[in-house]
Amino acid sequence: MTKMELEQCIAAYGKDIYSFCKGLAKSTPEAEDLYQDTFLKAVELGGKIDSGGNPKSYLLSIAIRIWKNRKRKYAWRNRIAGMDSFAEGQEDKTADGEAHTSPETIFLCREEQKAVRQAVGRLPEKYRLVVLLFYMEELSVDEIAAVLKIPAGTVKSRLHHARKQLERELEDVFYET
Repeated sequence: MTKMELEQCIAAYGKDIYSFCKGLAKSTPEAEDLYQDTFLKAVELGGKIDSGGNPKSYLLSIAIRIWKNRKRKYAWRNRIAGMDSFAEGQEDKTADGEAHTSPETIFLCREEQKAVRQAVGRLPEKYRLVVLLFYMEELSVDEIAAVLKIPAGTVKSRLHHARKQLERELEDVFYET
């Protein structure tokens, strides 16, 4: 991958890849490391990225592999010598810059977004990955299946179970009486 191709990938997909990394890592420093490592690995793999194909999916699959490897290494190291939790519960408290008419509306919108982010963050990893890829990255079921290297039916099943779990958790937040 040349410098120009890298710049084009970053310009076209950088924001989406960073958002996805932040959804996986749940903390800004860990997300930044994952983001940088994703593009470093893409440069290292060079010619395997087909700009005519779907480079975004390829970059997302690189990020997922790096994240899974990190979690596996952390789990192994933790068995040998205990360490602090791996980016669990370290959510950033940033808000979208959406324009609303009143402070109350802004507050309620932020609280709802926070509740959804926290509920997604509590999902088991296999469900959280498909939810982030489907809703945040707007990949189709077939694209998610290709990225995760699992059957499309499994993706659909995981989305269904994740939606049900999120519905149960968020019922009180959105349907208060």
